[in-house]
Amino acid sequence: MCRHLAWLGEPRTLHDLIVEPPHGLYTQAWAPRRQRYGTVNADGFGAGWYVPSRPEPVRYRRAQPIWADASFASLAPTIASGCVLAAVRSATVGYAGDESCAAPFTHDRYLFSHNGALAKPGLARAALQNAITWVPDAQAGVDSALLFGLATSYWMAGADLAGGLAEMARNAGPVADGRLTSIATDGTALAGVTWDEPLYVRTTAAGTTLAAEPDDDAAGWRQVPDRHVVTVTASGVTISALE
Repeated sequence: MCRHLAWLGEPRTLHDLIVEPPHGLYTQAWAPRRQRYGTVNADGFGAGWYVPSRPEPVRYRRAQPIWADASFASLAPTIASGCVLAAVRSATVGYAGDESCAAPFTHDRYLFSHNGALAKPGLARAALQNAITWVPDAQAGVDSALLFGLATSYWMAGADLAGGLAEMARNAGPVADGRLTSIATDGTALAGVTWDEPLYVRTTAAGTTLAAEPDDDAAGWRQVPDRHVVTVTASGVTISALE
């Protein structure tokens, strides 16, 4: 389990997106309001963002609670981006606690985060190993990495952002028997897929947020239906059934 969010819109600082909201990701690390599995998310965290000077995202990850990292507290107000993906982690029993297991995972221009767990990770790995692109982040000792490697294989084969997530869920879901809700970005768009864990979306004049749970009580949040795909671009938000 974890809590995660993604932002696309006007540049905002990591502090504004993660720390400042009254029920933001920083607070969700120790007091989530809508988390169904686990009670805190203190097993690591990460953030990825895009800057004009490079096509690949910048990433910062640690294997400690977000509130215990003084370096993040000092840098968060100084970094602004129009596209961000961030997560706080609650480690599933049996998986490593090192930094490599914290989202977001990345390859090329992509960032990825998974909220859930696979009930049959060994079966999924055996069934899907030939379809997975074994980039470095896909080899981390956690089930989320397997899903990232699978989605990456579809992106590298030409699928668009939402299409790659959808194919990942369609192929992993039947064999993994788990909760697969995920968010991804390529720096120009956001995409999410819902599979037995909720995902919320809200659009304001400044941009759009995808999140595991609302970070405030303001109007405008709506839940993406289960087994659906959501795509966020500069043109708006589209939601369609995962067929």
